[in-house]
Amino acid sequence: MELIVRAVDVGSGNTKFVTAAAGIDIRCASFPSVAYPSSDDSPSWPASERRKTVCIPIGPLFYEVGPDVSLAADTFRAKQLHDEYTETPEYMALLRGALSMMKLGHIDLLVVGLPVSLFAEKKTALEKAMVGRHDIGGGKIVTVAKAMAVAQPQGALVHFASEHQKMTTIGHEQSLIIDPGARTFDWLVARGMRLVQKQSYSFNRGMSDVLRLLATEITKDIGSTYRDYDAIDRALRTGRSPVIFQKPYNMKRLLPLAETVAEQAVSTMKEWIEAPHSLENIILVGGGAFLFRKAVKAAFPKHRIHEVKEPLFANVRGFQLAGQNYARSVLRVPASQGDSE
Repeated sequence: MELIVRAVDVGSGNTKFVTAAAGIDIRCASFPSVAYPSSDDSPSWPASERRKTVCIPIGPLFYEVGPDVSLAADTFRAKQLHDEYTETPEYMALLRGALSMMKLGHIDLLVVGLPVSLFAEKKTALEKAMVGRHDIGGGKIVTVAKAMAVAQPQGALVHFASEHQKMTTIGHEQSLIIDPGARTFDWLVARGMRLVQKQSYSFNRGMSDVLRLLATEITKDIGSTYRDYDAIDRALRTGRSPVIFQKPYNMKRLLPLAETVAEQAVSTMKEWIEAPHSLENIILVGGGAFLFRKAVKAAFPKHRIHEVKEPLFANVRGFQLAGQNYARSVLRVPASQGDSE
């Protein structure tokens, strides 16, 4: 019988998840990691308006999550920027929101991720919390038979090896995976697929730090409090000026300031790496890859820096592949089998 493997990566910025998988053909989706609480499961908009959110019951409250949550939420959008975020009701709401959007009633193996610095401490507890019955609202339940937690950049390594057809050779190579996310700057040194713990870590120096720093500068410049982090993020990614007081705001002068955050993070990382000359693969992934690219190239001028298609989904695609490999080798699912929807 074919077993169903799925993966979810609940990040501080976005929740990424697999919607369908057939071998290496893995389809993904995402939504903002914002969970809007309410006292009941009534949508926060008129019935005439259809928006892409679901209401997830957690304890005495319901949490609205999904692609359109920004239309439902108020202006205060709390982020889970702390080390206990996997133990919060918001984390579980985001996780169950992803399960709801997969449209499955049962999952045999669910793969989830953790920042490198939290991996050893939180792995067992997170796997235990993932197993069992998940109430996704509307009288629907998703059951998870087994769970596996993976260090987030480890997923990117598996995805890179698959995308570049290196699965047979990566086991003999040393790799550095760099994953700048919304909250954390993660990196992982691996020999083959095995994590070198003493050279791998993560700390809070991600895109959220960049956005807050630039928002502070804009506030000083315009003389009014400015906290539209989404607008700043879009401007950095697209090069289009955000509109402030009905006028395009030129952010070019702030780019060197944004780059200092990346430079500080990469400089700190280099102190942990004992033998950079031995690295055969340096892989840059994550939602902040575009901003950290320049700093990474400057830090490793003699190396080729590899990137993957859709870096936002690199970790969760790798989780899915790792789960499928585990299912074949340990749970004894034939290699020819996959699942699709």
